[in-house]
Amino acid sequence: PYCTTTVAMLLRLLLLAVAAAVVACADIQTFLSKLTPELRAEYDKLHAPKTSKTWAKDWYPTKDDPVEGSVKIDFDYMTSFMIETFRQYGVPEDEAKIAADVLIEADKRGISSHGIGRLKPIYCDRLDDGILKSTAPLKIIKDNDATALVDGNNGLGLTIGPACMKMAIEKAKKHGIGCVIVQNSTHYGIAGYYATMATQAGCVGFSTTNARPSIAPTFGVEGMMGTNPLCFGIPTDEEFPFVIDCATSVNQRGKIERYGREGRSTPRGQVIDLDGNERTDTEGILQDLVKGRAALCPVGGAGDEMGGYKGYGWAATVELLCTAFQSGPFGEELAGVDRKTGAKKPMPLGHVFLAIDIESMCDLSTFKKNAGNFLRTVRGSRKDPKGPGRIWTAGEPEHCARAEKMAAGGFYIPPALQKDMLNLRDKKFSEEARKKFTPFPWEK
Repeated sequence: PYCTTTVAMLLRLLLLAVAAAVVACADIQTFLSKLTPELRAEYDKLHAPKTSKTWAKDWYPTKDDPVEGSVKIDFDYMTSFMIETFRQYGVPEDEAKIAADVLIEADKRGISSHGIGRLKPIYCDRLDDGILKSTAPLKIIKDNDATALVDGNNGLGLTIGPACMKMAIEKAKKHGIGCVIVQNSTHYGIAGYYATMATQAGCVGFSTTNARPSIAPTFGVEGMMGTNPLCFGIPTDEEFPFVIDCATSVNQRGKIERYGREGRSTPRGQVIDLDGNERTDTEGILQDLVKGRAALCPVGGAGDEMGGYKGYGWAATVELLCTAFQSGPFGEELAGVDRKTGAKKPMPLGHVFLAIDIESMCDLSTFKKNAGNFLRTVRGSRKDPKGPGRIWTAGEPEHCARAEKMAAGGFYIPPALQKDMLNLRDKKFSEEARKKFTPFPWEK
């Protein structure tokens, strides 16, 4: 009798469990049937069976496959096109070459968010809108042995930046350290370009800049700070220097613009709107960032659970360095548009350039060897058995990208950028200049 009772109880429990599972299943199916196609796709992706990632032998961090319809373009050809574009906008020849070099260097390093992709929207369109000058004289406000304050007069940041880092390096070579602060400048490209200028001169380099308000403070939803990169460059005895160039946001606006050009959604956790929702709709995000209806999350993400206050703190640090010395504008004053009227307006940015001459403290070759030994030890440490089997150090992925692209004879231009180039050639170039770039490689 005891066994019979036990079996009966177990059967009842089993039937109850089955019934509960059926009800739960029905509830889930009802729930799923009410989801929008986009949310259902997200649900399916989240609950997809876990599979091991496979790693290509030639893979490296930041490597991306070209989107459909992309065309490979030679670097020299693209550099010539950018120089000609700047010239057509009134930029002097020597300055046009410098500006084009900063942009093409980003593409060579695989940083496609800051190369040719920014030629039209960040520089040409702003020149068209009258909120950026094609050329403007640098004015030195204060000049001491190791420091200087320079006014860019709302000129092209791509030429202001190289001039000011050169000044910082020259001061460092004379006095051990050189620091140049800039006011009233504009977008200056990749910060890594300037840190690398320092490493090539045997210096430790640092550069940063503020930008349009994009990052929301921790526990906030309004963009108050720019993506504000922190960039250090350190010479080594290897083929490439250690160069870390990172925005203080989880992602930066340039990369989201690239998602838009490639028709991709923005990964969740990078953007938050005024209602506290995490956004993935790239085109809507780009529009709402300008209107102040969405903001980027700082490094660490929204809230404090993953350390978002750290990215917020670093972004605020950069904003202070780029405004306090210069009495410069910040926040909505750098939005580039009057959010009430929609009228375009200048964005006078601040930059910082710092160079430390290594020879003023120790032998340069010893420094490089010490740096290289540390980095090689890090790369030789124990690897994640589920990872690609290799560890990279800062500056190495960009070195890999450069080597790969140079060996391939160029880089890929997606359809959206092909369209930008066509618009610039056909609408902005003189007849003589148009002939020089007609046809484009994809028009043949």
